[in-house]
Amino acid sequence: MDLSRQRELARHLAKLRREGRQQSGLEERLVPPDADTAYHVARMVEEELGWDVVGWKIAGMKPGLQRQLRISSPIYGRVFAPLIKSSPASVEHARQCSPIPEVEYQARLGADLPPRAKPYAVGEVGDAVASLHPGIELAECRFVHDAAFPAMPAIMADGSGSGTIVLGEPITDWRHRDIANQHVILNCNGAERRRGSAAEAIDHPLVPLTWLANELSRTGIGLKAGQTISTGTLTGMLRPKAGETYVADFGPLGSVSATYS
Repeated sequence: MDLSRQRELARHLAKLRREGRQQSGLEERLVPPDADTAYHVARMVEEELGWDVVGWKIAGMKPGLQRQLRISSPIYGRVFAPLIKSSPASVEHARQCSPIPEVEYQARLGADLPPRAKPYAVGEVGDAVASLHPGIELAECRFVHDAAFPAMPAIMADGSGSGTIVLGEPITDWRHRDIANQHVILNCNGAERRRGSAAEAIDHPLVPLTWLANELSRTGIGLKAGQTISTGTLTGMLRPKAGETYVADFGPLGSVSATYS
């Protein structure tokens, strides 16, 4: 895929995101052939938009979800300003593109993790985290989930489903809490819909965060202080309807809510 087609795709994806709309399918000539090309296009989308990157999202840390997403390794995408909101938050359902609410731990960095030759270890990535929050990612996609849904590299070029992040209050003394084994319940309009834990889905929020730090180091991008990283769904994926309020209950670690109005 030559640079002219990469730029054409980036401009098109930026236009769709800017206008808040999606489409069915994508011309085969514009589907990136691999992950590296997809991420290069995603970086071009950032350039085309000119929006600040205030965070990142991670998806597909374990084989089960990778099979659902048709990928063989985790994926990531940029979160743009001003799409980080405090709980309780509300978004207009009609303006969301194939929305999916995902319960996730959100890590906010207090120090840069710049590109370097030596891989980052979990401990030093943990030292860079200023706060850890219960959260909900309101994922979106610029492509309609229909029979013409394009291959996954097109989704990765679009930001791997990045949308809005809803943050709860910081978890007090999170480094000394049993984050991995804390059960999380996702309720919709008061009824339980899903439950899960970091141990089952991602091992611990620092595991995907370390993976992302090393991926972005390898590609010369790096992570920056102040960015918020959505570390991967704990409860799978659901299709919300207008009028539904989702509450993620992290037990003693807090709760967070988002409404599709």
